[in-house]
Amino acid sequence: MKVLIIGSGGREHALAWQCANFSEVTHVFVAPGNAGCALEKKISNVKINSEDIPALIEFAKYESIDITIVGPEAPLVMGIVDDFCQQGLAIFGPSKQASQLEGSKAFCKDFLQRNNIPTAFYKVFTETEKATNYVKEKGTPIVIKADGLAAGKGVIIASTLQEATDAIEDMLEGNRFGDAGSRVVIEEFLTGEEASFIVMVDGVNILPMATSQDHKARDNEDKGPNTGGMGAYSPAPCVTDAIYDQVMDGVIRKTVDAMQSEGMPYTGFLYAGLMINKKGEIKVLEYNCRFGDPETQPIMMRLKSNLAQLCLSASQGTLDTQSAEWDDRTALGVVMAAKGYPNSYKKGEKIELPQEPLDSKIFHAGTIENQGNILSNGGRVLCVTSLGYDIKDSQKKAYDLIKNVKWQTPYYRTDIGFKGVST
Repeated sequence: MKVLIIGSGGREHALAWQCANFSEVTHVFVAPGNAGCALEKKISNVKINSEDIPALIEFAKYESIDITIVGPEAPLVMGIVDDFCQQGLAIFGPSKQASQLEGSKAFCKDFLQRNNIPTAFYKVFTETEKATNYVKEKGTPIVIKADGLAAGKGVIIASTLQEATDAIEDMLEGNRFGDAGSRVVIEEFLTGEEASFIVMVDGVNILPMATSQDHKARDNEDKGPNTGGMGAYSPAPCVTDAIYDQVMDGVIRKTVDAMQSEGMPYTGFLYAGLMINKKGEIKVLEYNCRFGDPETQPIMMRLKSNLAQLCLSASQGTLDTQSAEWDDRTALGVVMAAKGYPNSYKKGEKIELPQEPLDSKIFHAGTIENQGNILSNGGRVLCVTSLGYDIKDSQKKAYDLIKNVKWQTPYYRTDIGFKGVST
């Protein structure tokens, strides 16, 4: 089986690495990939941008790829799945129409509301004055979201009216997120535990992945600016058996059935970002149409089944014939970012990596290879991930490994997993 993974981040390195672990998979190509992918056995990078759909189609045909797995959201929203399917190529991901669940926060919120799926109160605006008046009416703290794709950074939690006004003006008038911010969604600020609930869907059938919890804030104790994610662990202790059943029945199943009945059947990874309050009540914060990053890294460390086969079956509508087997241990990943992320940061810093212990893996994200050296080439650069018998054990292993990474100015949180440790 030949596999093509589309994307260049830590998520794609983890997906490719997991697929390559199985003998049925003869080779994995990653387009465009990163320096870490190129170091793996049976994995090769392909110099094709993840949004160059015609070139990806030609490559998949030329190499007789058996299944393509899409990592990032942008090509999904562009319609890569529709284009591949029109060419008779097997691909796992949602259609352009179904990808609106992530591509437009307004679409997602409207979908949740009309299908009675629990979510925060909200309203959509294109005018600064009306948006600001709504904040005055509702009070702060409140959440301001760019409607479109903003690489996980288009969400501002405003503690004061001034912060909310600045965020609204920045998006609607300052063009901070380009077209993604031409509409804003203003919604209720929810408190509780966040969890990531990811499943595979083939249009009808659902196969849950392991639960996880990530840390979006840049700094310790979940403080500082919002990022794409600074670390994650799996499983999430806050997702009890009762909450798991509640999510599957009241959120995931309802969503898949509603997408089918509304004429846009959902195939692909479906990621529900959840808020769980102290009473055990859940609300959907957002939907993503792909695996999360950095949740993918610890989840892939625990997955013992062949992901490529699961994706192929799902693309054929036979996910009900498959099951997923998991390592009972906990996995935890710590993101090492460039100093200054998520704002301006330097690239091109040399990184020397230690030998990986058997129960640990350093997944690459923003890295490139130059004359035999690994250099930083992005905001989130590495995700150091370890398996342990509980969160505390996997946490210790990950941070012990980080100490052996030679890099002049990395930035990382020192408390990833602190919520799980305290439960």
